[in-house]
Amino acid sequence: MSNQEAMTKYIGAFVDELAKSGVQKVVVSPGSRSTPIAMLLADHPEIEVIIHIDERSAAYFALGLAKAMNNTVAILCTSGTAAANYFPAVVESYYARVPLLVITADRPHELRDIGAAQTINQVDLYGKHVKWFQDMPLPESSIDMLKFVRTVCSRAVQTTMQRPYGPVHLNFPLREPLVPNMDDPNKFEGTDSSNVKIMTSYPTLKDKSFNELVDKLPKKGLIVCGPMDVYNPAFNEAIVQFAENVNYPIIADPLSQLRSGTHNKELILDSYNAFLKNETARKKLKPEMIIRFGSMPVSKSLMFYLKEHADVPQYIVDGGQGWRDPVSSAYEMIYCDEQIFCEKLASLTNNKTRFNSTWTDQWLRLNQLVKESIVQIDDEGISEGRLIYHLQHLLPKKASVMIGNSMPIRDMDDFFHSNSSEIKLFGNRGVNGIDGLISTALGISVIEDHTYLVVGDLSFYHDMNGLLAAKMHDLNLTILIINNNGGGIFSMLQQANYPTYFELLFGTPTDLRFEHAAHLYGGKYYKVETFQQYLSVMEHTRMEKGLKIIEVLTNRQENAEIRQKLWNNVSREIENIFG
Repeated sequence: MSNQEAMTKYIGAFVDELAKSGVQKVVVSPGSRSTPIAMLLADHPEIEVIIHIDERSAAYFALGLAKAMNNTVAILCTSGTAAANYFPAVVESYYARVPLLVITADRPHELRDIGAAQTINQVDLYGKHVKWFQDMPLPESSIDMLKFVRTVCSRAVQTTMQRPYGPVHLNFPLREPLVPNMDDPNKFEGTDSSNVKIMTSYPTLKDKSFNELVDKLPKKGLIVCGPMDVYNPAFNEAIVQFAENVNYPIIADPLSQLRSGTHNKELILDSYNAFLKNETARKKLKPEMIIRFGSMPVSKSLMFYLKEHADVPQYIVDGGQGWRDPVSSAYEMIYCDEQIFCEKLASLTNNKTRFNSTWTDQWLRLNQLVKESIVQIDDEGISEGRLIYHLQHLLPKKASVMIGNSMPIRDMDDFFHSNSSEIKLFGNRGVNGIDGLISTALGISVIEDHTYLVVGDLSFYHDMNGLLAAKMHDLNLTILIINNNGGGIFSMLQQANYPTYFELLFGTPTDLRFEHAAHLYGGKYYKVETFQQYLSVMEHTRMEKGLKIIEVLTNRQENAEIRQKLWNNVSREIENIFG
């Protein structure tokens, strides 16, 4: 059998098993060495190939797809630096627990480490940032080898979906000639589908452990819910029911998915970041127990609060069985599925007397005080906080919003309040980078009907290459660029106190305007300079199709001053309350 025939059978078996394992979409970046895999993927009737030319953006695009689908998405590239360009998204996938199957083509072993073109060491390229790696053997067509390649494929896909979800890397060395026999009618056959399945179950606790925990529940308990890996309305209902039974307030990060939806929000706290900035409030609000879900919330004042009360028992519930404790305040790690945990505790506390409401009322009162103070943002022209404060009313129902890092996610924390619009909020909070945000949002837009991206100007610049996917695949995405001409977040940090170095090293103004980027990629562009223009443009673009870029010009220094004034007002009100 020729090399071409053997390669066709081998790669064909892999691609067929990929489909049988549940992978529906593969994001492919063009290249020569990956030719046989790409051609056979494109020919398989159950796999959709999505072309994305830039590998860095392609990987983030697949990341967004996987987030929206809650299923494994594969990416394919050629050898060399193409594979290296996947690295940032692979790292995000690992820490954000997103199922990604990374398939890289490689030179055969005899061309490695001898100076061959487009060849780097791809063995364990991503190190500890993948759950599993396999350097595949060269293609053969023996029955044993076809069974092996199917088994590896099945195992790889299933491993991405084992808790915690994450990336797997398969590296395929391939010899020339690289074009498979596309006329082979049996190219996807040869052996049966791998029958090796990984049997898993949701982690849970014994009834005794649940009962013991219920017996420990104090009067002054606090629930903290950070970013959750998956949008799950059933979890929202379960955590709210448990909180209602024991009358505990819920601190809800914007990415917790608890601020928007049809569940009861009576106990949801969405303005805690403001009042926990106040040292007196942090001291007076000392809990007797903290139960935490999800990864660490974005709020820095909440982090200080948790650190200052490290002596309080803190139970971290993690169905992914990780170690989410960046402030070193954990009392006990509970490896149990979050929904199962809440449903079980809700059932065990259903008939118990609700704890005294004084504790919870104090939290809710402060939360309402902040909301009443934040109304002042409507006197502040086109401030960034005001843009976010009104955002929920300007979005279509059931919209999906990808939130940029740095200031956008922090403004969402402070100004995006509870609502019933069933808005899904997404973010790349695995490693909190500003790269790949456009591509992630475009990946989400493949699945979600009304997708928005709220992003800063530097983050937009970082991933402008990603806009090509919108043009190539006719995707619908509205991008709200909050352009404060540089790194706005640094204006809120101590670096701002050193003006001699600030603009050079941290502010980094680029003086870019993004109208030309919109035209280059076939998008519609809207420039916003007043708040009324913002309201009008957001309303006008609600049902428009295609790529829309709304650029809002703001001022970094003015926004820092507005925020500081708001927090000072809140702090004075809190001091009056606590005397």
